Amino acid sequence: MTGVPASAAGGSSSSARRTGPRGTSGAAQEPVGRTTPGSAVERVAAERAATDRGTTDQGTTDQGTTDRGTTDRGTTGRGSADRGSAERGSTEGGAAGRGGKIAAAAVNQASVWNVANLLTMLRLLLVPAFVALMLGNGGYDPAWRSFAWAAFAIAMITDLFDGHLARTYNLVTDFGKIADPIADKAIMGAALICLSALGDLPWWVTAVILGRELGITVLRFVVIRYGVIPASRGGKLKTLTQGIAVGMYVLALTGPLATLRFWVMAAAVVLTVATGLDYVKQAIVLRRRGIAERRAALKETEA
Repeated sequence: MTGVPASAAGGSSSSARRTGPRGTSGAAQEPVGRTTPGSAVERVAAERAATDRGTTDQGTTDQGTTDRGTTDRGTTGRGSADRGSAERGSTEGGAAGRGGKIAAAAVNQASVWNVANLLTMLRLLLVPAFVALMLGNGGYDPAWRSFAWAAFAIAMITDLFDGHLARTYNLVTDFGKIADPIADKAIMGAALICLSALGDLPWWVTAVILGRELGITVLRFVVIRYGVIPASRGGKLKTLTQGIAVGMYVLALTGPLATLRFWVMAAAVVLTVATGLDYVKQAIVLRRRGIAERRAALKETEA
């Protein structure tokens, strides 16, 4: 058997090792389809890491989506609950407001029957009772005149208390504002007219006192758009003096007391006239001031 020379075999082997694509050495070029153990392990680790990251990202995304969904649902639920609560609150508030208005109206309606107004009503009821007692048995019976004086005294005393109670305990009502002055003028006017009709008091005194009272009442209403004329100390003293003087004339007095009542009535007439003039002066000043203020406000508006 013919053998191959070692040099030739060795040369072929060397040539085969040296020959490769693009003239590169066989040692530097790895055959196609062949992987080193180190590279395979790295690729497996890289794929596993990528898979883990994808799973983690997907889990994070899913969890974020779930959290956002939960948050949105929670927010929507809370919003619905808040809207529901607001609507219920508005409904309840409206009902409470309507209930409060109804209750306030009921309180205002009930406040008409307060103590101050009841005293005013009592004075109004005493007017016909006083007239009946004053004219009873011809109008000159001392006993009947004493009962008439009692009715008149009660009316005058309640006049002092009802206004004080109304201002102190906030019992001022529209009814009281109208009924109180009517009751005052009614009881005083009834007493003066009865006394003049019986001949105990000159008619001119009755005319002066009643004319002043009615005139000042009308004057108050005329200037009320400009302001309110406050009650003065002179006016209160006048009311007190009138009450004492008329009360003394209602009683069947004789002797020095009869003389005294004349002078008390004279003082009442003087105070009546003086305070009446003072109220007229206040009304004129109040009206002028009100007109001046309106003109000033009009000029500011035009400017």
